[in-house]
Amino acid sequence: MAAMNEHEAKMAHPRMAAGVLFFDAEGRVLMVEPTYKDYWEIPGGYVETGESPLQAAVREVEEELGITPPVGSLLAVDWAPSTGEGDKVLYIFDGGQLTPESLAVVTLQADELKDLAFLSPDEVNGRTIPRLARRILAAVEARSKSTPIYLEHGQQPE
Repeated sequence: MAAMNEHEAKMAHPRMAAGVLFFDAEGRVLMVEPTYKDYWEIPGGYVETGESPLQAAVREVEEELGITPPVGSLLAVDWAPSTGEGDKVLYIFDGGQLTPESLAVVTLQADELKDLAFLSPDEVNGRTIPRLARRILAAVEARSKSTPIYLEHGQQPE
């Protein structure tokens, strides 16, 4: 492997992840309980080499929930640096309202997910970590305004 030159060493090499917000008829957000974390998440995961964030979101939903509903517009992009995990760029897409037919065939990926639930904004805050709750709630608001949002640590930069 060739050594990085000085310019390349300064370039960011963030990991990317993509998730999908699904809603029920009451406007609550679908969240899943991973087996490997102590907080709830939205369906999604890391983008693989050669894959777009949208493709990753669709793949992860199929792997985690066993469904292939249409995934729509970008709702939010969040730059999330982490000293422990490295910089990340996180994408959230709009999965729209899940139909009763889609929900009826959801099959949780047993080795990764324990449970799922539709949660109100207040419940989102209680089930997940603050930066993810901020990201989800900002994406919900962006959806209501039909305008994607750019975030840093789940918040709009000042």
